[in-house]
Amino acid sequence: MKKSLLTLILITSVLMIANSQNKRLRDYGIEIGVLKTGKNNAITDVAGVTVGHTTVVKGDNIRTGVTAIIPHEGNIYQMKAPAAMYIGNGFGKLAGYSQVEELGNIETPIILTNTLSVPAASEGLITYTLNRQGNEEVRSVNSIVGETNDGWLNDIRGRHITQEHVLNAIKNAKSGTVAEGNVGAGTGTICFGYKGGIGTSSRVVPKAKGGYTVGVLVQTNFGGVLEINGVPIGQELNHYPYMEEILNEADGSCMIVVMTDAPLSSRNLKRLAKRAMLGLAKTGGIASNGSGDYVIAVSTAKDNFVPNSEELMFYKSEVLSNEAMSPLFLATIEATEEAILNSLFAAQTITGRDNHTIKALPVEQVVEIMKKYNKVK
Repeated sequence: MKKSLLTLILITSVLMIANSQNKRLRDYGIEIGVLKTGKNNAITDVAGVTVGHTTVVKGDNIRTGVTAIIPHEGNIYQMKAPAAMYIGNGFGKLAGYSQVEELGNIETPIILTNTLSVPAASEGLITYTLNRQGNEEVRSVNSIVGETNDGWLNDIRGRHITQEHVLNAIKNAKSGTVAEGNVGAGTGTICFGYKGGIGTSSRVVPKAKGGYTVGVLVQTNFGGVLEINGVPIGQELNHYPYMEEILNEADGSCMIVVMTDAPLSSRNLKRLAKRAMLGLAKTGGIASNGSGDYVIAVSTAKDNFVPNSEELMFYKSEVLSNEAMSPLFLATIEATEEAILNSLFAAQTITGRDNHTIKALPVEQVVEIMKKYNKVK
């Protein structure tokens, strides 16, 4: 069997496994927060947002991938989306931060991958942008790439991610349900000592408060003492860092992407991004010294897209007031918390580099603990 065919079969198999994992947190009667979810309880509930994955599994040692989040269906370079970034803990390699901080918008899709593949992912985004119709005169691209380190399960030093993987993830991006767990950029990640991965969730603000949707997608690869809806799961399972005073078990990273159709300025998007860290904290994450915890928040409100035209001295925008932000803060916290937990519930046991095996969260045992605390409906 040719190597290319074998690789395709392995990638397809992993994608089938990820997509067959239908049960999420709410399927077990565990509900986070008070706000309603969107139709798919996913970041794609925000109109126009699409997500695509490329999962790369080869041989015994390669367990990695790419996840692409696209804020709208148009030419993002020509119609930039208001955005902001927040650093929870900065032990990471987030590409594109300074220009977003300076100008308050993004001009490419958002790519998530592994730490040593950030340059390759940036190359892929540059190629994608330069090849879009209407970008023939583009001479500068601020590619947005986030990462976590999947080196325990993946041959990260081999740098197996290519431009093609990035372009395929963008090409495959779709609306609707989003594959979670061991897929895309979450293929080789670890969370709270269990298999982590990709997770997503959404919340809809009541109509009286605007009716806006907030969607969150996470790439979980961090540590702490796991909590679910206030229940000390890590302690109940006797599975958490510092049990044997091994500091490194708490290190890792979490990439959090927040999308909303609310018309927000970059200033208020940064305020929104900060609240995502509260959602991470509610799961027991501690943003440890060796953790790269970053939040990227984007508004998809079409009327506030920033045109690239150099001929325009002014552009009009209408944004929500500060007083209207609180419901969106709550939505972000709840969606982030649930997205992280969905990544754990969807993930499956995996063996990777040097025969390292990371087990999935023992979901049935967790559900019994939740029942003990009367937290299952």
